[in-house]
Amino acid sequence: MANKYPVSVFHFQVEWGGTRIGFTEVSGLSVELQTIDYREGVMPEYQVTKMPGIPQYANIVLKRGMFRGDNEFFQWLNTVKLNSIERRDITISLLNEEHAPVAVWKVKNAFPSKVEGPTLNSTGNEVAVETIELAHEGLSVEFA
Repeated sequence: MANKYPVSVFHFQVEWGGTRIGFTEVSGLSVELQTIDYREGVMPEYQVTKMPGIPQYANIVLKRGMFRGDNEFFQWLNTVKLNSIERRDITISLLNEEHAPVAVWKVKNAFPSKVEGPTLNSTGNEVAVETIELAHEGLSVEFA
């Protein structure tokens, strides 16, 4: 009988607009339901009823190494024009050893809310990493 181990987090891919982009880190894949408190004055219990409310989606943060001549994050951020911006659907896939998806997060109508350049350090010995933070209108997950 084969041992069952949890899936590793280091093998994943991100796709937007049909293009696969290499990232070193993805975070913010979370959904939280707001709760609504409700209580009628004639209820015999001295407590409120909790009801599910509107879902809230955390911003997704993507990090990747910087490359000469690649300014895609800032170009996307600069598509803002009077209350509109280019929106993209994003697919984030956690992969198994055969490079097949184990879990797939689908992000709806994402747009950059923040782009951050690398931390510069004169004594550092690291790769320059840029960060993009995406606001979006929905997140679903599918398991293979």
